Amino acid sequence: MRFSGPLMRATLIRRYKRFLADVALTDGSVETVHVANPGAMPGLAVPGATVWLSRSANPARKLAFSWELVEVELGAGPELVVVNTAHANTLAAEALASGAIAELAGYATARREVKYGTKSRIDFLLEEPGRRPCYVEVKAVTLMRRPGLAEFPDAVTARGARHLDELCAMAAAGHRAMMLFLIQMASAERLTLARDIDPRYGQAFDRALTAGVEAIAYRCAVSCEQTVVADRVPLMEQAGSPS
Repeated sequence: MRFSGPLMRATLIRRYKRFLADVALTDGSVETVHVANPGAMPGLAVPGATVWLSRSANPARKLAFSWELVEVELGAGPELVVVNTAHANTLAAEALASGAIAELAGYATARREVKYGTKSRIDFLLEEPGRRPCYVEVKAVTLMRRPGLAEFPDAVTARGARHLDELCAMAAAGHRAMMLFLIQMASAERLTLARDIDPRYGQAFDRALTAGVEAIAYRCAVSCEQTVVADRVPLMEQAGSPS
């Protein structure tokens, strides 16, 4: 996924109300920018951090800038992390189209935002004549509290637990169901669940694995020009395991 134009460098002043942040541009002016990330963002929303912004082409938009990346030290030297989790589905779509995710290759179609379950929409429904349909839920991962170990989630997510239960129902109905974690930093060597942050999500994840839901994790390569899905990393989980 290439950014639509050059990103602007700035310095983070503060993040607040989840979806807002104040930043100082290189000319000294202060802007309020949109933060497309509903999580707590521990270790990322650090005042004084270098951030990169995109500018909207829509002149009527209330906030002209969006916070895209942040440079942080996570144990492997300064690196870029994608803050804008709204890009995860675009990254997944490109990876599915290019065959970069081997476990999900070979399907003829990939429909997005398809209604399923009781009150949900699946991120991708993969279909191919003669194969079981595959329901794919995508989650962006931005938490790393120990070098090399990415974690999900970074905040309590009742919605995420509900999605896991919906996938359980699809697996029980005989369909293929997949949880795809896209880690938004290149230094991740493995992924685990942050059960201390959201025990109920961990319990829902255990139910999902027991029901036959598959789960895989891929890390992304991140630069100021583009972000791409790179390679698979181990998911350090099995039903009932601690993080």
